Amino acid sequence: MTRITVDVNDGWLEAARVVLGTDTKVATINAALHAQALKAKAAEILAALDSVEMDYTGSADSFRYGGGRDLSRLGELAREDAAAEQDTGSGS
Repeated sequence: MTRITVDVNDGWLEAARVVLGTDTKVATINAALHAQALKAKAAEILAALDSVEMDYTGSADSFRYGGGRDLSRLGELAREDAAAEQDTGSGS
């Protein structure tokens, strides 16, 4: 860890402390630096995702009614599973 002496704007430090929920000046500065590092990493990840060509042709059909998985029997299957569990539990 690096130890430094810096002049810091007291108003900004207090505002950051409130937002970050920290108790000390050191914790506030470290939390603010950590937040900035995370933002930089997130921006890097988003830039990488933006650089990839994506083909979403036909993807809307997978999420609309009738597309993707067939969920029409979901309630019926859940009732069958519950009945089977009840039968198994009462047989013990």
